[in-house]
Amino acid sequence: MINLSKRLIRQVGQANAKFKLIEEGDKVLLGLSGGKDSLALAHLLARMQKHAPFKFEFETATLSYGMGEDYSHLHAHCLEHDIKHSIIESNIYEISGESIRKNSSFCSYFSRMRRGALYTYALERGFNKLALAHHLDDAAESFFMSFMYNGALRTLSPIYKAQRGISVIRPLIFVRERQLRDNATANDLQVIGNEFCPGLKLSEKNVKYPHAREEAKALLAKLEQENPKLFVSLKKAFENVHYQSFWQAKE
Repeated sequence: MINLSKRLIRQVGQANAKFKLIEEGDKVLLGLSGGKDSLALAHLLARMQKHAPFKFEFETATLSYGMGEDYSHLHAHCLEHDIKHSIIESNIYEISGESIRKNSSFCSYFSRMRRGALYTYALERGFNKLALAHHLDDAAESFFMSFMYNGALRTLSPIYKAQRGISVIRPLIFVRERQLRDNATANDLQVIGNEFCPGLKLSEKNVKYPHAREEAKALLAKLEQENPKLFVSLKKAFENVHYQSFWQAKE
C-alpha cells in the first residue's frame, strides 16, 4: 500500500461519517481514470475496506473511449496493490463525431457519456454506489461556474441519488487538490493526465474548447492569495445555507 497521509485518511473518514457515504453491506464501484485524484481515492478506499468497523465491497473500473488507450500500467498498479480493476470498453469516441452538437463543449459531452457508461456497468453488476474523485477545489470551481455562467447557486453534493437509482458518492469532498498532487509526488505515482482526453483529438473540429473551469480556477487562486482561509470559509458555507435569504416566489 502507498504511504497515505494521516490528514487524507482523516478527511475521508470525516466525510464518510458526516454524510454516510459508505455503510455496512454496500457494494462500491470507483470510476478510476488513473489521474492523481482517483488513484488516491482507490488507495484510500482500499485502506478503509481493511480498517473500517463495517464490511463493504469495493472495485474500480476505467472507461476506455475506444481510442486505443493503453491502461496496462494502471491495471498492473492495481494488481500490485490488490485493488480489483476492470476496463470498460466503449465506442464513445467513434460515435462522438455524429452525436456531439456543433459548437458544444466536448468536456460536457464526454462527461455525460462517461457517467452513463459507469452507471450502466455498475447497475448491471449489482453495485449500489458509484464513487467519484471530486475534491473541495472541484466543488468550489463548480459553485463559481454555476453562478457566473448559469445563474444558479449549485455545487457538488457529497452524496446524491442518480436518476437511474444508483447513489453517487464523493469521499474526497473535504480534500484540497494540492494534497492529492502532493500525494502523487510523495509516492512517485505514474498518473494519467490529459493524454487520454478525447477532446485533444477533437481540437481541429468545430467544438468549443472549455474555458469556464479554468477561469473559475484562476479566480479562486487569486482570491485565495488575498484570503488564505477562503476554502475554509467556502467549506463552511456549503453546509450553512440560509435558504430564507434567497428570492423564492411564494406559491
